[in-house]
Amino acid sequence: MKEEALSGCARPEGMDRAGLARYVLAATLARLADGGGVLAVILLCVAGSGSAAWAGTLAACITLPHLAGPFIARRLDTANDGRRVIAAACLVHTGLIVAATLTFSSVPLFLTGILLAGAGLCGPLLTGGISSHLPAIAGRTRESQRRAHGWDVATYGLGGTIGPSLVAALAAWFSPPAALYALAAATALAAFFIMRIPHTSGAAAGEDRQVPGPVATMRLIVRNVRLRRTLYLTLAVAFCVAVLPVTAVSLAPALGVAATTAAYLTVAYGSGNLAGSACLMIRPLGGEPDTLMVRFACFIAAGVFLILLNMHFAVLLLLFFVTGMLNAGFFAATLAARSEYSPAVCRGQVFVWVGALKITAGSLGTAVAGRLMLTDSSWPLAVGITVLAAFISIAITERTLASLCPPDNKERDRSD
Repeated sequence: MKEEALSGCARPEGMDRAGLARYVLAATLARLADGGGVLAVILLCVAGSGSAAWAGTLAACITLPHLAGPFIARRLDTANDGRRVIAAACLVHTGLIVAATLTFSSVPLFLTGILLAGAGLCGPLLTGGISSHLPAIAGRTRESQRRAHGWDVATYGLGGTIGPSLVAALAAWFSPPAALYALAAATALAAFFIMRIPHTSGAAAGEDRQVPGPVATMRLIVRNVRLRRTLYLTLAVAFCVAVLPVTAVSLAPALGVAATTAAYLTVAYGSGNLAGSACLMIRPLGGEPDTLMVRFACFIAAGVFLILLNMHFAVLLLLFFVTGMLNAGFFAATLAARSEYSPAVCRGQVFVWVGALKITAGSLGTAVAGRLMLTDSSWPLAVGITVLAAFISIAITERTLASLCPPDNKERDRSD
């Protein structure tokens, strides 16, 4: 009964394997666009005459609107059928990307930026919004839920690796517009599969539910000690691991290898992430998500610290790979936390809030690393470790103080 209450919808006893297969297809296709969109826009600008200087600005038009995602995500929790909202977002994203590509260089670039920003507004629904539907597929048992989270982590990994690879290949073989059209087609196809995943009952289920707005949802996250911990640990880890790709290239002179060779460190990290998600499918995580998040955050901090201490390319390849695996475990733990600790009435908004702020934290980590690498290649790693260690300390302190609270206070914390 407790797990049904957590899900907010009737779930099959076991995992819905057909529904999961459709979910994986939909999520992977949607996240291809999210993972490859920035690179495709940059290549489009670089290939265009007189638009290379706009590459960074137009790429930011896709990523920055993720911050506004929580303010449109309430529709996921109030809609009769949240699948329709996400499918509509996929189709709008497709239309805007096609329009931006067709009109590129024939209209002022700020209009192209507006079209891309509109597509970026759909991004949070294509990432965290889709994940909010996973509890309807995962089944009632904790093991089946955690195995489903492993599959979800894999879709993010596939989107983040196949998306840019597909864009680079199509841009080289054909043209950058062809890459953008392919991403648009993938998103449109995602809408088809999204409408074929199990329906999550919403406002039409006969319940008179008061769905909180985005600000009220954020207040709920801050008040709920476990959701608050989920949020700030997610942001700290995102900031920390975002420095790794920048560091990989900046370490090339110290390692005595070319920058292109050093980039294989990033490939190793991505490969580790995919390997970690595969392990989670075979052997799902056990235990409380709250404990797992702190544990994996500590392991990631240790992995980044070892990267800081080593200057041997082969060893670094292994460390990047292992850190990628650990990040997959951490991500799965945060998905479990969002699923199990969020009230059913605003679960969609919680997923989108955490996802949107995670992307922001990752962008900030990349920007800080890019600035610090001009001073010393080790500084980005040191700052990332410091930030993560600080929030791990806060999490451990909170958990320690909670264990010392009287039972009635601990019970009140759980009910927040």
